[in-house]
Amino acid sequence: MRNLLGGKGANLAEMTEIGLPVPQGFTITTEACTQYYEDGRKINDEIMAQAMEGVAWMEKENGKKFGDLKNPLLVSVRSGARASMPGMMDTILNLGLNDEVVAAMIAGNPDPNFERFVYDSYRRFIQMFSDVVMEVGKKYFEQLIDEMKEKKGVKFDVDLTAADLKELANQFKAEYKKQLGKDFPTDPVEQLKLAIEAVFRSWDNPRANVYRRDNDIPYSWGTAVNVMPMVFGNLNDESGTGVAFTRDPATGEKKLMGEFLFNAQGEDVVAGVRTPMPISQMADKFPEAYDEFVKVCGILEDHYRDMQDMEFTVENGKLYMLQCRNGKRTAQAALKIACDLVDEGMISEQDAVVMIDPRNLDTLLHPQFDQASLKAATPIGKGLGASPGAACGKVVFTADDAEAWKARGEKVVLVRLETSPEDITGMKASQGILTVRGGMTSHAAVVARGMGTCCVSGCSEIAMDEENKKFTLAGKTFHEGDFISIDGSTGNIYDGVIKTVDATIAGEFGRIMAWADKYRVLKVRTNADTPADAKKARELGAEGIGLCRTEHMFFEADRIAAFREMICSDTVEEREAALDKILPMQQSDFEKLYEALEGNPVTIRFLDPPLHEFVPTEEEDIKALAAAQGKPVEVIKNIITSLHEFNPMMGHRGCRLAVTYPEIAKMQTRAVIRAAMNVKKAHPDWNLVPEIMIPLVGEIKELKYVKDVVVAVADEEIKNAGSDLKYEVGTMIEIPRAALTADEIAKEAEFFCFGTNDLTQMTYGFSRDDAGKFLNAYYDAKIFENDPFAKLDQTGVGKLMEMSIKLGKATRPELHVGICGEHGGDPSSVEFCHKLGLTYVSCSPFRVPIARLAAAQAAIKSK
Repeated sequence: MRNLLGGKGANLAEMTEIGLPVPQGFTITTEACTQYYEDGRKINDEIMAQAMEGVAWMEKENGKKFGDLKNPLLVSVRSGARASMPGMMDTILNLGLNDEVVAAMIAGNPDPNFERFVYDSYRRFIQMFSDVVMEVGKKYFEQLIDEMKEKKGVKFDVDLTAADLKELANQFKAEYKKQLGKDFPTDPVEQLKLAIEAVFRSWDNPRANVYRRDNDIPYSWGTAVNVMPMVFGNLNDESGTGVAFTRDPATGEKKLMGEFLFNAQGEDVVAGVRTPMPISQMADKFPEAYDEFVKVCGILEDHYRDMQDMEFTVENGKLYMLQCRNGKRTAQAALKIACDLVDEGMISEQDAVVMIDPRNLDTLLHPQFDQASLKAATPIGKGLGASPGAACGKVVFTADDAEAWKARGEKVVLVRLETSPEDITGMKASQGILTVRGGMTSHAAVVARGMGTCCVSGCSEIAMDEENKKFTLAGKTFHEGDFISIDGSTGNIYDGVIKTVDATIAGEFGRIMAWADKYRVLKVRTNADTPADAKKARELGAEGIGLCRTEHMFFEADRIAAFREMICSDTVEEREAALDKILPMQQSDFEKLYEALEGNPVTIRFLDPPLHEFVPTEEEDIKALAAAQGKPVEVIKNIITSLHEFNPMMGHRGCRLAVTYPEIAKMQTRAVIRAAMNVKKAHPDWNLVPEIMIPLVGEIKELKYVKDVVVAVADEEIKNAGSDLKYEVGTMIEIPRAALTADEIAKEAEFFCFGTNDLTQMTYGFSRDDAGKFLNAYYDAKIFENDPFAKLDQTGVGKLMEMSIKLGKATRPELHVGICGEHGGDPSSVEFCHKLGLTYVSCSPFRVPIARLAAAQAAIKSK
């Protein structure tokens, strides 16, 4: 019932059912939280009445009463959402204390240590209640504690006496009144109502919102509230509190891991107020409680069949369990625990595949910061963790500098306002990329993920001065050559050098992947433009290339010159002459790709970007081009100006280039077909069927026009060579009109591939390079919960995809369908593609294992 009770509430109920020692309380459901927000952030009378029934039951069950002077009931109030959100929401302990209850408790127990305990609990309650419920900052109270310790000449809270703590409690109440202008509430029922509201309210705090967006947790779920009697780890030296894991969360090793503090409350362990002892030492101090705890660990692991993270308290030598949940763990630990549980006969291979979060695999494939060095460092800024990994190097500001410095053997981090396609060589030369603008799907982010290079994008705190090669962040100015470290998983930026360690694919990774491949239906291809990318993707398990962007091959220095000549030509003959220079280079590129893929399918997308992306911007380059063409500089400048477009994303690009300049498509077709025939000659046993993909089609006649050009050239080449090569011509579905008329388009297209980056952009009418500027406002207003460019919009864009498949397959039943946008590597989008019945997903090389695992999980879940 975790949807209703939240994770913590469901687990507490379940621990009670299996007979474990749990303090008996009640849970206010997630529905009440949703109601609280619907009622304009108020708890209605019905919910409050039900909560009071819970209190009455709890009083009877525990033989104590709220506000009673003989036997007072004190409770903790804690959050608990469906999905574990560690540290994101709020908790209040020791609720139910007031001056009368405190005085009565002390009168009933003459032990001076008990008096200290009561005042310690009271000052903690005032402090937490003020901070969490009334939002008076913690800092005021911490200052008062520090002043008190200084006055008494002691170092730790534990060394303060009962009298000191009593004085602190009074100071805290005075501070409360000073900040809020009213007295600290003494009625336990009033305290409880305010505390429940505070927990509901914390569901919408900024930390929780960010965490939810990062972890795909919907806002609509809400949080439950758990109210249960306090057990006191700070009662005396026979008491204590701890947090433990049934296996090591960092490595996955099967041994009890945890920390314990005697005479303390749970928050002390978590907050690090005192240094706790390892849990094994608890055995010397509380042998009976320790033995029982070890038994409980065994019971819980057998019950949940997963590694458990538990919070517990010992009161007067008796053990109480306060929480258990499936523990958060590193990717390495997740793989080891899953394999061990299969070997121990606890779970099946399918269970093992399903229990690993595919997004965590990312961290296994990129260099990592050394954990100890990272802990010691403080970030100076934060952007979006756009491409995982760890990078450390000297700051450079241009792609050319990055190349030049790398050639000298320097490690560099490329820092730019934003990157553009011609920066690609500099991006390759860098350890990492840091940009001031752009989001998770900006050019820098997409390209970096493809290369497996660490990237932090959109760090708007940076004040950039590209001209003078410097930027300012956190009050420090960085110049070219200064060291900086960036963490592409968290988006953190650090000053100076942090040590990195290389990532490896270990045995358990291989085992889990083999199981994933056994159960998945979807094929996984890669987006790769170079033989090196293709080779890497093959190592990571790719079964073909779903997208080869041919334009990336034009940006190499020796080719760009010829391509610029083509753009500036006046006649078809001049254009063809320039393209003839590129043909052999393009052909050899394709040959290397086919070789790397050993007969697996390769889809080659014909030229897509608008021509203005290829023309020179620097004065020297323009002069060089004019000289090569034997034309005046002015003429070249006019040509460049004429290519400028107001909205290039919807401009003269994709198949529209092939319609105006069929010679480009002819050259690319020759290169594809000749390369395939050569490789087929060398490897007659490979089943080579090149797939030629025409981008940005919106109208059947347009596709037919370009396809006719392609087919005429291809058939002529095959006939001249006396070959029996087969090939396919298909299209990208990235314009909504193509999806709406897919039945028509399938008459000509032999396969479809969804370009979901463009399809999302055109369906929403967002420019993906500018959307980052206003999307944050959409997240804050809860209009969007996540970035539609990172997580496929299944309602709108998904409907267009579903329609395309239905219409397309009605016309051509054997149509194969893939997806090659960034979404191909996002687990929830992969699951959606499985449901739609796609043939394959295609993603950047380093996301291939993620897609393989996600595809297997989708197949297992749908059964």
